[in-house]
Amino acid sequence: MASEEKGPRPLGDLERLVMEQLWAAPAALTVREVHERLAGTRELAYTTVMTVLDRLAKKKLTERERDGKAWRYRAAAPREELAADLMRDALDRAGDRREALVRFVGQVSDEEAALLREALSKLDDQEQTG
Repeated sequence: MASEEKGPRPLGDLERLVMEQLWAAPAALTVREVHERLAGTRELAYTTVMTVLDRLAKKKLTERERDGKAWRYRAAAPREELAADLMRDALDRAGDRREALVRFVGQVSDEEAALLREALSKLDDQEQTG
């Protein structure tokens, strides 16, 4: 039986490396440009990079547009949005949401806890004024 889970999935190592290039680029990149950027750190075939970018487009993590015979790719959303979507999906799958949140908060650093308090305070302020 096929899985019907539809939430975002964590990126594989190669997908993450490719997305890092897209997030860092000021404009959309071709497969060749991504391949060239990765060539300094990983030995990858051009076709491997092309396959990864195609898969990311099918997952709607990238947007692509035609540029002559080539495709140009850009990240569909900032990395922070993807991270938030992944956290939300993990929470949705946790079973006991409260317990998952308690365990998560128990693992954050003092700095992260301060950021969470600040974010919750902003939400409270918005609810009170909105």
